[in-house]
Amino acid sequence: MNTNWKGKHGPLLVAEIGGNHEGDFEYAKKLTQLAIDSGADYVKFQIYTGDGLVSKLESPDRNQHFKKFELSSKQHMELAGICRNQNVGYTASVWNFDALEWINPHMDFFKVGSGDLTAYPMLRELAKYQKPILISTGLASEKEVVDAVRFLREQNQFYNKEENIAVLQCTSMYPINNADANLNVMHRLKKILNCAVGYSDHTEGSYAMEIAVAMGAEVLEFHFTDDRSGKTFRDHKVSLTKEEVQNLILKINLINTLKGTSEKKALPIEIDNGHDKSFRRAVYPLKVIKKGEVITEEKLTILRPLHGIDAREYDQLIGRKALKDLEKHQKLSWDYFE
Repeated sequence: MNTNWKGKHGPLLVAEIGGNHEGDFEYAKKLTQLAIDSGADYVKFQIYTGDGLVSKLESPDRNQHFKKFELSSKQHMELAGICRNQNVGYTASVWNFDALEWINPHMDFFKVGSGDLTAYPMLRELAKYQKPILISTGLASEKEVVDAVRFLREQNQFYNKEENIAVLQCTSMYPINNADANLNVMHRLKKILNCAVGYSDHTEGSYAMEIAVAMGAEVLEFHFTDDRSGKTFRDHKVSLTKEEVQNLILKINLINTLKGTSEKKALPIEIDNGHDKSFRRAVYPLKVIKKGEVITEEKLTILRPLHGIDAREYDQLIGRKALKDLEKHQKLSWDYFE
């Protein structure tokens, strides 16, 4: 059982605020509280500086974009405290090496975003902390995912344990079409990686995540906002609100109820209503059978209810002699036959 990835409602629910605060700390705190109130298990951010993530020369516009969205170490630690004080986890995709040391005490696990799947120096650094790692796989081929997991396991045997890595199917666009969700990838990754699997959602709405849960997702990650209307930053469009997360949780609880147990057995609701007898068939005479007659297939039928001799024992009657006269469709007993 992957206890590192078990949430209050089954799959671990990670509400990704990410950059939706757009650099406004007060707004970040508001979103954090809403995410906590939504019932999510973890509230997630992204820790970076523009200069520590993007080349000023090669991509100046992106560099400035991330600079506008920066939060300080003190602010991230305050957000972590807000979460912890209300028994909700805090986590983050950490994109700056120098941030790992100060945020580590506040994290139960590290998140590797899709863009860092191939950032092996960062993976090597994360592995030193020997904490569970959650990996998104947007942009990646199967081989790249396998290689990244293998690299982590080579760095630290801690990651050989199934419960210490979780891999999320993800498509890195905002939003994506339903046909690009490819939820079946989860089954493939589970088979070849021997680790927990889940889904990081970039569709609009929550239906893809509901299907993912029914398919066995152990982790769900989704973007989170207070309101999508009037927002220009792309992530808001694929984000859920507090009420939508609460509705998703209701759906997850229903899905878990419907999935039930893997043990196949007759249930009390079936037996108590007598359906084990009324729905099943027994062997009955198809016509009048006189004492001493040999039983042949032409003289028998199988009918509901299952009274007397079970239809599974039909063949055992063939060739026997009747010890008494039998009426058409009467209930049979083995005492009636030689």
